[in-house]
Amino acid sequence: MATKTIAGHPTPLSPDQDPTDLLEATLAQLEALMWTCHGEDIDWSGGDGPTQLANLHWLASDLTRRANELFQQSQAAGRNAR
Repeated sequence: MATKTIAGHPTPLSPDQDPTDLLEATLAQLEALMWTCHGEDIDWSGGDGPTQLANLHWLASDLTRRANELFQQSQAAGRNAR
């Protein structure tokens, strides 16, 4: 079984980061998201819980940043279309 090389990044990675690092970061975020699908019996204060919770917050931060960038691009495209 492959070993994890990252446990999560507290801040978003730069888009010009090494593609392998970006892929590993995205996989850590997806793992955290899927981890929550277990529902009950998740110990958020012990074991893997704090790491997975941090990765969920990191995922939410990334999605918020991307949505804001898309909104800005959309607004600029709308202004340019007029």
